Amino acid sequence: MTTKDTDLEILRHSTSHVMAHAVQELFPGVKLGIGPAIENGFYYDFDLPQQITPEDLPKIEAKMRELIKKEHKFERQEIAKEKAIALFEERGEKYKAELLKEIEADKVSLYKSGDFLDLCRGPHLEHTGQIKAFKLLSIAGAYWHGIETNPMMQRIYGTVFPSQKELDEHLKNLEEAKKRDHRKLGRELDLFSIHEEAGTGLVYWHPKGAVLRGIIEDFLKAENKKRGYEFVTIPHLAKIDLWNTSGHSNYYRENMYFMKIDEQEYVVKPMNCPGHILIFKRKTRSYRDLPIRYFELGTVYRYEKSGVLHGLLRVRGFTQDDAHIFCREDQLEAEIIDIIDFIIFVMKVFGFEFRINLSTRPEHFAGTPESWERATAVLEKALQDHNLPFEIDAGAGVFYGPKIDVKLKDSLGREWQGPTVQVDFNLPARFDLTYTDENGQQKTPVMVHRAILGSLERFIGALIENYGGAFPVWLAPVQVAVLPISEKSLDYAEKIARELHDNNVRVEVDRRGEKIGAKIRDAQMQKIPYMLIVGEKEQTSGTVAVRERARGDLGAKSLRDFLFDLKSKMSYNVANDGG
Repeated sequence: MTTKDTDLEILRHSTSHVMAHAVQELFPGVKLGIGPAIENGFYYDFDLPQQITPEDLPKIEAKMRELIKKEHKFERQEIAKEKAIALFEERGEKYKAELLKEIEADKVSLYKSGDFLDLCRGPHLEHTGQIKAFKLLSIAGAYWHGIETNPMMQRIYGTVFPSQKELDEHLKNLEEAKKRDHRKLGRELDLFSIHEEAGTGLVYWHPKGAVLRGIIEDFLKAENKKRGYEFVTIPHLAKIDLWNTSGHSNYYRENMYFMKIDEQEYVVKPMNCPGHILIFKRKTRSYRDLPIRYFELGTVYRYEKSGVLHGLLRVRGFTQDDAHIFCREDQLEAEIIDIIDFIIFVMKVFGFEFRINLSTRPEHFAGTPESWERATAVLEKALQDHNLPFEIDAGAGVFYGPKIDVKLKDSLGREWQGPTVQVDFNLPARFDLTYTDENGQQKTPVMVHRAILGSLERFIGALIENYGGAFPVWLAPVQVAVLPISEKSLDYAEKIARELHDNNVRVEVDRRGEKIGAKIRDAQMQKIPYMLIVGEKEQTSGTVAVRERARGDLGAKSLRDFLFDLKSKMSYNVANDGG
């Protein structure tokens, strides 16, 4: 973390204390939860005898300004844990007392500002007057400790920046983000829906959304085929024995769905890797056969708490562009380099910048520390060979191996979980995978887990927000809308549409009896890249009046000339980021 990041975290944490102080003064009987700094702001959890509403936020902000103006010092106190527990219990702060009982140290630190006292490690600002530009943003519910059987707290989110200019810029981005929210655009553009009666976290793709998804799937299939991947498909269910062998039933159990069939326990697959392993294992392998690369658009199911489900970004059923490579250890570095090249290419195609983490061994892991060190070293060297900057995310690897995590950056600078590359010395050994080397000896292959987009659902959610729903021509579910000015021109519009369709253009005709202004407005709202307006004049001259989504009226053209211009935009183009 840089010095600037540390300073900002201290500012955010200090502001959360001031917010809690203000709530305590305004709402007698409040009990305090936790109030950490988070990315782009802070929050604090409260147990209140009444419901806080958005109308209360300006009152809380006003009280915060009063406290800031008084320039209360943030004073650190270090006391015995037992004394601190007694102090907070006397104040009726049961959540603070509970937190204290979970701390193993004999002494703890408290921070005082004015007459507000909080359990906190710190550090903080020197005094409240150093807080210059803040805004309270929203209210949400949050279970204490994130456990659904615990009391529901009221969580207030806020943000703070060193200057008003930075705050204003952030608030402007938040407003833009609201307009780009994939859930809102998913409804408006008729892409997908999620139905409570069918189950939360499960996505239903509408025709236009299915077209968008299909374009991405076809792209992935073509690019994987070019790179020597063989396509496989596996069932959605497998007996518990498979997951016992893989270790998922021990390390991943809380995320898995179980069912009984004929008195035998089955699992709805949370991962595709064990299935790909079974395909590899079906026959004897030679060193000459390796590497073997399997690819699948594999749908998996993982349990997520209902409180964290979020549109396409956090779901219970999703599809991965999942691949598993079985190779010799001497082939490993070359395979990782090829995967990184693939990732860079795909990010350029879809117009994303990115940031990279190298996630290392977690506390609970399978295999040996030595195999983890070898795997981590290979990933690190591949990144260095590409001159790609990366950060170490200590302890964030999966249980069977270290990984490269790629965070996509969208047009607003937000980050999204994207590609991942994982080196695995463990699962091949657990499943007794072997190949015969050049000396006739049995060796265990190395396995690489790889997803270029990650979850298709999450990637499409990020893609919708990155483009604000205004997709480049090659991705647009409808590329051209033909708009007849009146019913007299409908036959001509249908003729134009047929010719476009015959040239593989995704086209629709607006056959409604609306005025042309309404048709143009609706096509614009649907973010269709091109509109062809046709009336008696165009029919007589054999032309179309072309209107482009971003530039407006482009004048009359022959359909042949329009198609010539359109063709160059109908396939992805790395040079212009997929335009």
